[in-house]
Amino acid sequence: NRVEWMPPDGSLHGPAIDRLMEFNLIALGLLFVLAHIVLVFIFWRSKRQRQPKQIAGLSSPLRSTQDDKLGSGRINDGAKPVWKFEIIPLLILTALYAGLAIAAQRLWATIRFQGASPQALQVEVTGVQFQWYFRYPGPDTTFGITRPELVNAPAGNPLGLDRTDPHSADDFVSSVLVLPAGQEVDFDIRSTDVIHGFFIPGMRVKQNAVPGMEMHIHFTPMVAGDYPILCSHVCGSGHARMQAHLQVVSEAEYAQWLAAHAIKGAGAKE
Repeated sequence: NRVEWMPPDGSLHGPAIDRLMEFNLIALGLLFVLAHIVLVFIFWRSKRQRQPKQIAGLSSPLRSTQDDKLGSGRINDGAKPVWKFEIIPLLILTALYAGLAIAAQRLWATIRFQGASPQALQVEVTGVQFQWYFRYPGPDTTFGITRPELVNAPAGNPLGLDRTDPHSADDFVSSVLVLPAGQEVDFDIRSTDVIHGFFIPGMRVKQNAVPGMEMHIHFTPMVAGDYPILCSHVCGSGHARMQAHLQVVSEAEYAQWLAAHAIKGAGAKE
């Protein structure tokens, strides 16, 4: 079931993330309320115990001192079964935290630590101030060489593809990410300048793009539609306009899109 206050989810792993987040927020909300109720009760009880005893409307220092001693004894006596009021709640909270941490770790590992299947579609994602570029390897399913000195976005080569490399001949770059529904995709995420945050809220996907590093993340889009792609890190004065679109289409539409780009020629930027 979709969480109403979250963006529509279109990925295979998204419902599990939504359920975990909803459970986290509910648990934290209940603990927040419970903690404040306990604090108010402690303050109220402490205030009552500190009030001097009255006899016939007159205060007696001797009686107050005796009551304080008795009260102190009662408090000490009540502190003996401390495990009931401190250790047991602590164990319950520890178990709750451990369960949530294990569930989150499993979800994290599913799309980051575990490798993608050999049949996964390969797409290279590059963040550049202030644009996202998506490179597809073409029919040979192998990315070609890129060279920084060949970068020329106005000429249609924003990533510096080396066309003398046979594997680069069929590579093409798009400013729109197009994926087929129901097929796993493996992203190779990188940056050429500063740290960017590759973020697709509708797919529950977020991964930093770090200069000098290749970051991988894989998932399976399931629901056809148009999903915004954002940069989740302030990467400069043009950060707000560093946006792109993910279009999840049917397999037939994806095949037509690939064929159209092959006809346009390698390196064409949509």
